[in-house]
Amino acid sequence: MEQIVFKNLHRADTRGTADFGWLHSRHTFSFGSYFDPQRMNFGLLRVLNDDIVEGGAGFGTHPHNNMEIISVPLSGALEHKDTEGNVGVIRTGDVQIMSAGSGIAHSEYNHSQSDLENFLQIWVMPKDMNIQPRYEQKSVPAEERRNRFQTVVSPDRESGGVWINQDAYFSLGNVDAGGELEYRLQRPEHGLYLFVIEGAVEVGGETLGKRDAIGLAGPESFSVKATQNAELLAIEVPMN
Repeated sequence: MEQIVFKNLHRADTRGTADFGWLHSRHTFSFGSYFDPQRMNFGLLRVLNDDIVEGGAGFGTHPHNNMEIISVPLSGALEHKDTEGNVGVIRTGDVQIMSAGSGIAHSEYNHSQSDLENFLQIWVMPKDMNIQPRYEQKSVPAEERRNRFQTVVSPDRESGGVWINQDAYFSLGNVDAGGELEYRLQRPEHGLYLFVIEGAVEVGGETLGKRDAIGLAGPESFSVKATQNAELLAIEVPMN
């Protein structure tokens, strides 16, 4: 394996925090009132927020433009409504994308009045600017990622995942303890950002636990070994 030439290690307890009572959020990269000039992005990956929303609460209508916004529910369900007329509920096992393009406003609320809802909100900088705003969601069956990576976001409309306006690829993987996966980049100039949703793995010479993350660039493939049963999110993005 080639030498790793770039590595960002982000431990879970070093993330920024925001607590509004109804929303409890951890920010991997600078966002809102959390600012760290050393943690602005990983390549074209700009935001990775780990949000917990109280029952019956949520984000009121607010605008976005020229950003690819991906939501991955980890528990519970999230209601979505936007100014393009899209209305829906995304549940655990779904992946949602909104290409904000030339401008869109949307709201997101916990679908339950009592249970907590936990989801990852991820922003990737777009490839083409000012496109027509668009929305898409799909179910991504967990059995298709048992001890393998399952593509859930891709610029290839035939991949089975949701389409993104960027040369970026998101994959989910569930790995049994002692198992090992290889992630091979789609393009050698890309980087890989690996986020541990649950469990523990070894990758890039580091041991990562729950909600730890690492950004790697250099080799065209990376070996990920699970030291505990692990649930992973792999985000491949252009580095510039």
